[in-house]
Amino acid sequence: MSELDERRRGTTSASSAEPSRPPTVARHGQLERRRVLPSLLAFVGAALAVLLVAGASLAAIVVAQLDADIDTFVLPGQENEEPVSIGAFKGGFNILIVGSDVCEDGSGCNGRGSAELNDFTMLLHVSEDQTNAVGVSFPRDLVVPVPACPKADGSGDYSAMSARPINETLSYGGLPCTALTVQKLTDVDIQFAGLIKFSGVVAMSDAVGGVPVCVSGPIDDKYSGLQLPEAGTYTLSGNDALAFLRSRHGVGDGGDLTRISSQQVFLSSLLRTIKSNDTLGDPVKVYNLARAATSSMKLSDNFAELDTLASVALALRKIPLEQFTFVQYPGTTEGTGVFAGKVQPVADEAEKLFAKIRADEPFTLAAAGDGEGAVADPNAPVAPAPTVTADPNATVAPPPEVLNLRGQTAADSTCSVAN
Repeated sequence: MSELDERRRGTTSASSAEPSRPPTVARHGQLERRRVLPSLLAFVGAALAVLLVAGASLAAIVVAQLDADIDTFVLPGQENEEPVSIGAFKGGFNILIVGSDVCEDGSGCNGRGSAELNDFTMLLHVSEDQTNAVGVSFPRDLVVPVPACPKADGSGDYSAMSARPINETLSYGGLPCTALTVQKLTDVDIQFAGLIKFSGVVAMSDAVGGVPVCVSGPIDDKYSGLQLPEAGTYTLSGNDALAFLRSRHGVGDGGDLTRISSQQVFLSSLLRTIKSNDTLGDPVKVYNLARAATSSMKLSDNFAELDTLASVALALRKIPLEQFTFVQYPGTTEGTGVFAGKVQPVADEAEKLFAKIRADEPFTLAAAGDGEGAVADPNAPVAPAPTVTADPNATVAPPPEVLNLRGQTAADSTCSVAN
């Protein structure tokens, strides 16, 4: 039995070795240099922005209520740090967003047990000038080195492991361990982190009034419970939205990588829905979103400040849809040895991606979707080309580099490929 399995069963005794110094999640170059769903965090700040102009008394009541809802934790290395403005981070800021699959069913989720894994892991980078953002999804089965992670009771560290699926890190050492693992893998500093459970996804999709998603054919996934009888666009909310996000056997080739492409169909549509006037123009809907977010998320202590949440939300709100890019960490399912049946990192492609993020440089994608888990929606309306008057004296910037990655922008209308 592995050390991780023993910990899940509660049978591992405390280490007899001298506790080592807990690793730290680095600040963004100590403000000098140089990861559920990114838009969910924007609900909180959007609600505050609307309510603060609705009246001081109402705003005070709502802010106190939202603040009381927030559950927090401390990232390693940030125990005694004072909150700072998001604009203080040179090279932009990074948020780790993790979706937990912990059983919330009193009956025990059909015998699945109490182990908590990260079902969804994303690193969100927002540029320093707040003109673009990129969300990098990490496959559940991506095999990576896991560093020594601090124990929750402060008694020392769990031992490092050389090759484990990244979705075990939440069970191994909580969200701090996932953050440390992602930082070690990418060499990207993480300033903020948030954890959301399945119940939160259900509540937020309900609050927004449902998310329209397109599928290329019928889907009947007995594992996630997703049942869509034919090709077309469906507005999903509640448990249907959750089943769509979790569906693996019903989309693409039934693997981890095409599931991420299908999730990006949902994420892009969710972002379009949130940024629409139908959502942001409705104070009640925005408040319900904010309440659902704060009551179902656990945030790093420095992120739980309502002014920080509001600042992040407003930064995300002003980024154009076409400048909000979703990609997945480069990986292959053709590995052998410890990678057999899992996802092996493609190191060269990954380094190109994270070099761009560390340098805070925008990039574009060769195509929307991967042609396997997501394809362009053939029925999407064609937006008219914008009319631009060129300034003859303007300096022409070189076009962003094109990276050959699986992904799309939030402006791209795509369909999940039915399996």
